[in-house]
Amino acid sequence: MRRERRQRLGVHVSEQAGRVGFGEVFGVAEFRALWSAQLLSVAGDQLAKVALTVLVYARTGSAVLAALTFAVSFVPGFIGGILLSGLADRLPRRAVMLACDLVRMVLAALMAVPGVPLPVLVALLFLITMISAPFTAARAAVYPVILAGDRYSTGTAITLTTNQLAQVIGFAAGGALTGLLGARPCLLADAATFGASALLVRFGVAARASDGGGGRSVSAAVAGLAAGTRLVFATPALRTPMLFGWLAALYNAPEGIAAPFARALGGGAVTTGLLLACPAAGYTVGALAYSRLLGPERRAQLMAPLAVACSAALIPIALGPGLAVTLVILAVSGTCACFQVAANAAFVTAAPPAQRSQAFGLAAAGMSLGQGAAMALAGAAAQHHAPAIVIGAAGVLGVVAALGLILPLPFSGTTRSRVWPGAGD
Repeated sequence: MRRERRQRLGVHVSEQAGRVGFGEVFGVAEFRALWSAQLLSVAGDQLAKVALTVLVYARTGSAVLAALTFAVSFVPGFIGGILLSGLADRLPRRAVMLACDLVRMVLAALMAVPGVPLPVLVALLFLITMISAPFTAARAAVYPVILAGDRYSTGTAITLTTNQLAQVIGFAAGGALTGLLGARPCLLADAATFGASALLVRFGVAARASDGGGGRSVSAAVAGLAAGTRLVFATPALRTPMLFGWLAALYNAPEGIAAPFARALGGGAVTTGLLLACPAAGYTVGALAYSRLLGPERRAQLMAPLAVACSAALIPIALGPGLAVTLVILAVSGTCACFQVAANAAFVTAAPPAQRSQAFGLAAAGMSLGQGAAMALAGAAAQHHAPAIVIGAAGVLGVVAALGLILPLPFSGTTRSRVWPGAGD
């Protein structure tokens, strides 16, 4: 009965998923190619984000402009997720990934050209991020195909944790290399990662026909978008994990004001990189432990409490602790965010194969819009209040939002989303 309830409410887990080892997943050649491509491009992207954020803040001294620069790397994901992700259902997914990588490589190389004005750099970053949406949707749809059965849950844990590891490397290297070499060499390195990713996809991933139908016309795209929107919002097995995923907008808000926060703590580019790297490092450790040490039922039980805890951990930053304590707090918050492993796996496995890319793109679009908006608002608030106060306030809002997903509705006696066994029994 409880397993059936978890499936209805969006926590669809395999009772054997925790028993599939990493070696079995890495034994799939196509997974290795996609995983390596992801690791390279994510690290390069984070390096570029740090470089541009530091560059804008150094030139303008504006916390809001620095936050907007970082946020612009998220907001285009909303546009791309809405308008472009469906391409990966109507076209061969390997072809979509290759085209996205090659276009992003050219755009990133243009960012590294000397003398490019800041507005043009931000516009190029906007395009790169928008084009990333169909690539990510295509890759997410391929993973369940190449990782049959229980391998998929373990593969999800691997991809999400190593994605955070790549962010740690990119953020830390971005802070150090930007301070040492300047922004443009970092942007050139980002372009190189897209080229390497394209090679891995081309020679490591098999060509497959598209799963979806309905043609390639504009009307087919609009119809697919409408159908995908109805699907994700009307299906509890998709809606519940999607809303839990969107909580990232609030507990990731500190990333948008990392540069002014670093200055308030007495640091510079290296400190900025550390502030960005610590949550990702915590997530890497937490997600590995969450996926390997806990069984499926225990992971489901902890999903909601961890969703509350990752925002609650940020609240003490408002008290103004020093750099060392702040880094520990950010790492703890990132560790608690490991609940996203369960939310991501539940969403993708519940989506119909023919609409998987569109559904994933819509979920990612909402997350991108939320993160971009939260970071922009955090930057605006940091113009008038200390960054530590802004981060603490974001933590409070995150707790309220998480509790809103799990507490009983007023006057009803029912819950919004009981996502762990025994809740409300």
